Amino acid sequence: EGFGLPVLEAMACGCPVICSNVTSLPEVAGKAALFVEPKDEEAIAEAIRRIVEDDNLRQSLAQKGVQRAALFDWRKTVVETVLVYREIASWLPNIKLAL
Repeated sequence: EGFGLPVLEAMACGCPVICSNVTSLPEVAGKAALFVEPKDEEAIAEAIRRIVEDDNLRQSLAQKGVQRAALFDWRKTVVETVLVYREIASWLPNIKLAL
């Protein structure tokens, strides 16, 4: 997963998220997840234990996750993508976009 869509999907469903601290995931998850080294089994187990045992942490991550996921809107993404395409097309003479 290059962008982190599964992280956002889990957040949108109100699930507390534990994810890797590499690639795009820290940027996507913001402060709404627990981050672990992807190959550190002890850190992963500890993060799971924390979420299972700490009701406040679990509820806080779930609430922050729903709020974080709401920032990512497909309509906004479409509009921004079309604007990028139009900008690039404006650099090229004789190119017309059907957007």
